[in-house]
Amino acid sequence: MKLSLEALEVLDAIDRTGTFAKAAETLHRVPSAVTYLVQKLESDLAVEIFERSGRRARLTHAGRVVVEEGRRLLRAACLLEEKARRIQSGWETELRVCFDEILPLDVFWPQIRSFYTLHTDTRLSLSTEVLGGTWDALISRRADLVVGAAGTPPDIPNIVVRPIGTVRHVFAIAPHHPLASEPDPLTEDMIAAYRVAVMSDTSRNLSPRSVGVRPGQPTIAVPTLAAKLAAQCEGIAIGTLPECTAAPAIKSGKLIARHVEGLRSQTPCHLAWRDDEAGNALNWWVEQLDQEDLVDRLTASI
Repeated sequence: MKLSLEALEVLDAIDRTGTFAKAAETLHRVPSAVTYLVQKLESDLAVEIFERSGRRARLTHAGRVVVEEGRRLLRAACLLEEKARRIQSGWETELRVCFDEILPLDVFWPQIRSFYTLHTDTRLSLSTEVLGGTWDALISRRADLVVGAAGTPPDIPNIVVRPIGTVRHVFAIAPHHPLASEPDPLTEDMIAAYRVAVMSDTSRNLSPRSVGVRPGQPTIAVPTLAAKLAAQCEGIAIGTLPECTAAPAIKSGKLIARHVEGLRSQTPCHLAWRDDEAGNALNWWVEQLDQEDLVDRLTASI
C-alpha cells in the first residue's frame, strides 16, 4: 500500500495551514521532511497533488480528493485507537439497549442519567421493538441488552433471561364508541365485531406474531404504542393498552376502561443479554435492572 497515515496527516496539515513551512511547524517536523513525504507520495501514486506555482500550497483536483478521503481515513484510525483502548479498559465502545414498546421509555431516564455520571466513553444507543422484535434484536445482534421482552424466550446458547415483573393491561375504548353503551362485562363475541388496533411485530428473522386479535376481526396496524393510543382515543379502534399508558387518557375522559370476559390482564416481562459478550457497561445496566419487581415499581410511579 503506497498511502500511509503519516503522509495523509502531512497533507491535511498543509491544506489547513496553507504552506509547507507552517505545516512542518504544526507537526513539529523540519520543512525538508514534509517536502520529502509529499514528493515521495506523488512519485509513488504517479499523481500531482500540489500545484507548483505561487507561494501558497494549492491542491490539484486529484490532491483535493486524496486529502478529503484521507481525512476520513484519519478519523477512522483515531476511532480504532480509541476502541482498542476502551476494550483494553473493559468498557464497550457502544452499548445498544432495546426496550419493548409496551414499556414507557420515560421511566428509564433516571438509569440513563446515572449511567452518564460514570463518565465513560461508551456511547448509548437506544431503540424500541414490538412483540417478537425484541427477542429478534438480541438474536441478530442489533441489541446487546433487551428490556421488557415478552413471550417465551428463544432457546439459543449464551443468552441470559431474567424476569423483571409484569405489565398490567386495560381494555380501553373511546366514550363515543358503540361498545361504550354496552354493560360490563363485554364478551369476546361482542368485541370481535369491531376494529382493533394492533402494533406490527418488528421481527426480521423470527416469525411475526400478534396478540389480542380474534378470528375474522377487522384490524388497523399501527407502528407505535402512541399511535395505538391515539387511534383508540379517536374511536377508530378498540384494544388493550398498558395500564400506565392508558391511565392519563382514562383520567381525562378520552378513554373509558371496560372489563372483558377471559381477557389476559398481565404480560410477564424479561431482561435478556448475551453472557459471552458482557463488558463493564452491560454489567452496570444488568446490575441496575435485574430486579424481579422492576416493571411493577417503575410503572407504578407514573
